[in-house]
Amino acid sequence: MTISPPPWKVEPHQGSLYALLAYTSWGLLPLYWKLFGSVSAIEILSHRMIWSALFLTSILIFQGRLRDVLNLRQSYSTVWLLLLTSTLLAVNWGIYIYGVNSGQVVEASLGYYINPLVTVLLGLVILKEKLKPLQKCAVGLATIGVSYFIWHLGTVPWIALSLALSFAIYGLVRKLMPVPPLLGLTLETWLISPLTLIIVLYLSSQGKGHFGQTLNLNLLFMGSGIATSLPLLWFNQAAKRLRLASVGFFQYLAPSISLCLGVFIFKESFTLVHGVTFGCIWGALALYSLSSLR
Repeated sequence: MTISPPPWKVEPHQGSLYALLAYTSWGLLPLYWKLFGSVSAIEILSHRMIWSALFLTSILIFQGRLRDVLNLRQSYSTVWLLLLTSTLLAVNWGIYIYGVNSGQVVEASLGYYINPLVTVLLGLVILKEKLKPLQKCAVGLATIGVSYFIWHLGTVPWIALSLALSFAIYGLVRKLMPVPPLLGLTLETWLISPLTLIIVLYLSSQGKGHFGQTLNLNLLFMGSGIATSLPLLWFNQAAKRLRLASVGFFQYLAPSISLCLGVFIFKESFTLVHGVTFGCIWGALALYSLSSLR
């Protein structure tokens, strides 16, 4: 049986703008997380969820739509699906923060290169989307670049594979759900926030929490809600307006921007492996863009 997405109107121009905003923001996020210094990954993740929930709830209150998300809770199937997507988000964010804090930034970055390939694959298999000949060549070229990168790691990149799978499945499930992006994202954060609040309270009781120590850290924790929620809202808007395959290729923007930050801002090395991988990826983007224009 073929699964069809809900009847959201395909709007490539608006969808492309939302995708550009989302992935550019994600690419720049390392600049923000660097400001936390030695704060643990689990504490940052917990605050991201809590402050995201508060930020999104305040938007709904301002728009007079809080009752809409409360009504959404009455559908058990919707709640269970959003519980799944909120868990996928928490896993994705947690693994990424762990990868960065444990000195495995290369493998974590690789996950977001594999992610578009997984997204395109899900679109082909589950949504029965079709690719044109040039787009198939683009997928093949990107696959070669990512495979070359994996080969030079010398180990099974479980961090990268986990990041790619978790976010690709999140995008697919949210695309298939007839739930407005803001309402769905708000309920996602509501569902996961009780657990993260317990974590924050536990860290505080053990004297290991950082909230309340300095004004700068307090502002960073609170700002993490905005820095987290806006790109996700833009991503969900893009996913509703674009083919899943198109969304997949926009995802190369975030790791590309992060690479530029690593090389030019953080002064990390740029090896031949990076050069070959990026050459394949940007070649794939050029082919896919040419096919779309034609």
